[in-house]
Amino acid sequence: MTIKTSKKAALTNAEKQKRFRDKQKDNGKKEVRGYLTAEAIECYAKISDQTDWNDSVILSNAIRITYAAYKNGQIGLLNNWLTQNKL
Repeated sequence: MTIKTSKKAALTNAEKQKRFRDKQKDNGKKEVRGYLTAEAIECYAKISDQTDWNDSVILSNAIRITYAAYKNGQIGLLNNWLTQNKL
């Protein structure tokens, strides 16, 4: 009696990353990249420490809050507050 074992070739790290990105895209998510200012890094650290949110949640909420301020005519107020508080 012989036992056949079939091994699949292991995926490379790049293939795993591509598969993950494709799955996220299929779920309607979009990858956004950028660089943070020193002020933004401070804010990020405080938000992360207090909420335990990951990068995706922090970024999604930041965009949603900014959009809400824009839609409610409060974007100027938000920008002024950020400037006055040196953030």
